[in-house]
Amino acid sequence: MIATIEISMYSLSDGYEQKVIDFILRIKKNKSIRVEVGGLSTMLYGEFNLLMDTVKNEMKNDFENGKAVFLMKIAGTELTKEKLPESLKS
Repeated sequence: MIATIEISMYSLSDGYEQKVIDFILRIKKNKSIRVEVGGLSTMLYGEFNLLMDTVKNEMKNDFENGKAVFLMKIAGTELTKEKLPESLKS
């Protein structure tokens, strides 16, 4: 099943910007996950189990190496800009 995750990371330690960048770069290493970085959140698209396993492992890495909060929305389908109704695209 294809899924979408919208995720935001809030590192609660010094150097938070680099910690967020590092988290995204680790996710991007998996070429089977499509990653779209935004100013406030990052969109991840791919196979559900792969997304969940990858995000879980990377979140655990950050929890073990400092304090962080993650906010996520998960959909059991691909919710891309291209799939929006035409009236919402402009």
